[in-house]
Parts: sequence; structure tokens; C-alpha cells
Amino acid sequence: MEKRLEEALNEIKRGTAEIIDIEGIEKNIKRYFETGKTFFVKVGFDPTAPDIHLGHTVLIQKMATFQKYGAVVQFLIGDFTATIGDPTGKSETRKVLSKEDVLNNAQTYKEQVFKILDPAKTEVVFNSTWLNELGTGGIISLASNLTVARMLERDDFSKRYTSNTPIAVSEFLYPLLQGYDSIALKSDVELGGTDQKFNLLMGRTLQKAYGLNKQQAVLMMPILEGLDGVQKMSKSLGNYIGVTDEPFDMFGKVLSISDELMWRYFELLSSRSLKEIEELKAGVEDGSFHPKKIKEELATEIVDRFHGVGVGVEAKKEFERVFAKKDIPTDIEEFVFNSEVWICQAMVDSKLVDSTSQARRDIKSNAVSINQEKISDDKINLSLGEYIIQKGKKSFVKVIIK
Repeated sequence: MEKRLEEALNEIKRGTAEIIDIEGIEKNIKRYFETGKTFFVKVGFDPTAPDIHLGHTVLIQKMATFQKYGAVVQFLIGDFTATIGDPTGKSETRKVLSKEDVLNNAQTYKEQVFKILDPAKTEVVFNSTWLNELGTGGIISLASNLTVARMLERDDFSKRYTSNTPIAVSEFLYPLLQGYDSIALKSDVELGGTDQKFNLLMGRTLQKAYGLNKQQAVLMMPILEGLDGVQKMSKSLGNYIGVTDEPFDMFGKVLSISDELMWRYFELLSSRSLKEIEELKAGVEDGSFHPKKIKEELATEIVDRFHGVGVGVEAKKEFERVFAKKDIPTDIEEFVFNSEVWICQAMVDSKLVDSTSQARRDIKSNAVSINQEKISDDKINLSLGEYIIQKGKKSFVKVIIK
């Protein structure tokens, strides 16, 4: 029992930035081992975007770990709080999403997260269920638990207040409503990113204020660095790996990370045990394993997770076919033209580039091939026939001129 509990706690602690009340987590896991009684782990997502990237899955992986050790995950879709917008880290008031957008995004989230989570140990809940019923009196009672001075201790609010940037009163309500979710759900643990600490602690504060016989533990995960290894993974920065990326692209992106960053991705994203990862790391250090081979294993695991077992191996074969053997990929998007077309216009219409001026620059920089032969003339016209146009190392299209 003691060894089993120690292993469980090591996996729970793995990669974490901070844990508040690890004793509470240990108590729940131990009780599950002894009696089979489950406990509740809450994670909230505001469905403000239609898809997620690997940075988001750091939390989802941790949720899956908790499920292994007796937790029922309360996957909370913040359909009510999303209409306010989480002010964390924001320099201005967020735009309010429509109800239709929120529900559409929530459905996409649900489809994606069950590629990692066990549906049988997951409760998908919407906080509008109880927050719509809270009423004016309930809101006032809730708001009485926090002072304006305490709210302005938050860095983002403090900066906006000092710079005379407007702060909507509704934004003050956001952490209170997130905390109230923990009352409604009677959560034992809440997970979140390090930037969510203020909101996560609100659940503990309010559970005590409302007389619950427990206070939730809080576990915070770090923000995952993107492909550049420096800034956090973000779609706006273009350094992300989307969970809906095509297998070939996903495999290639994982392979593009540095050898050093690879171990952080293993720790935060892989389902391998800490012991297995340490063995791989030791093998790389003593020369038994080549880091590229280990990175390929990580890429294969991640592709399999989101596209199905076996797809990762196929993506690896395709990647080798394109890069190692300098071959053409088997699955290329085709674009049909009914008359002769200028090469630069063909590149735009086939979505290889955004503009003809960019096409010219790519051709002049020796980055474009037609049927595997580099071209330097940006005035070429493609006449009757089929052409494989390649830009850079990974972008291929087939152009058919009828």
C-alpha cells in the first residue's frame, strides 16, 4: 500500500508548479486504495476558442492521471462565465461571446478531450446550470465575501487600475463565480495553470465561507513552451501544435523541437512513467539511444493519442519518405485549373503562399521546386499537364492543368 501510494503521489506531483494541500490529495487517494471511494477533481474551461493545442492538454493529461488513482473528473464548461470573460492576464475587457459560439466551442472541446480522458470517469458539467439560478440575492451574498482592495491585489487589475484602463464590474465577479462552482460541485481538488492561482484559491475561500466541511486542494501546472522553446505555446505566436493538426504535420512539429525541450514535453505530455522517462534520458546521455529516435517515439505517441493507435507509425513512415528518402508524399492536395496559369498565381490559388509577391520571394530564394527540380524563374507559366509544386521542406501540392 505505501509503495503504491508513493508511486501515485509521484505521478500526481510530476511536472507541477505548485500544490496547495498535498495532504488532502494524499488522503483522498489513500481512501480510494483502501475503500474504493472516489473523489472529485474539477477543471474549468471557458470555451472561448473552437479548438485546443498541446499547451492546453498539459492540464488534461494531469486530469487523466488523477483518474488512474480514484478521481472522477468534473470537466466544467464555463458557458455562463464565458459570457463574462476571464480577465486573467488581460489588459482590457474581453468581448462577450454569443451563447451559440459558446455552445459550439464547448462541443468541440468535448470531442477533443475524450481522446485523453476516460469518459466513464468524467462528468461534463455546465456552470450555467447553477449560476443561472443564483439570482440577485445570491450574487450580492457571494460578492460580500471579497473586498475591492483584495481584488486590486491581482496584478492584471492593479496595472489596469493604475493606467486608468476600464475594468468592468462583471470582471470582479468572475473569480467569485469560479469559486462558487467549487461550492456547487463540492470539489475535492481543482486544477489550473499558474496564471489562475487567484481564481483557484477563491474556491477554497468560498467553500469555507459557505460552511462546506472541506476545502479543495489546488494543483497548478506550468505553462508549456511552444516550438521555439521560449514563449508559451500560442496560436497567435504560431509556435503551437494543434490537437487537430494532420498526423504528418503533428509528427513533424514534435520532431522540430530541441533535444532539451523534448524532456519537458515528455514530462508534461507523455503517458510514460517517470521511471521510463529517466531510463530514456540516461540512455541518451550514455549514448545508448540517439535523441532523434527518442523524439520520434514521443511524436508517435502524441499522434496516436489524437488520431488513433498506429497512425503515428504511418506518419513516421511518411515523414521518412519525404525527408530521408527525398520522396513525394502519397497524400497531396490537388488543384485543377482549366487553362494555363502563372506559377506565382498557382501558388496562391493552391494556398502555398498568401500572395504573388511572397511566391516571387520564395522562388528567388531557391525555396520552390516543380517536379523536384528547383526553379528560379518567377515568370513561368504552367500549361497542360500535372505538376508537383513544393515550397520549403514540407509543403506540397499537385497542380493539374486541363
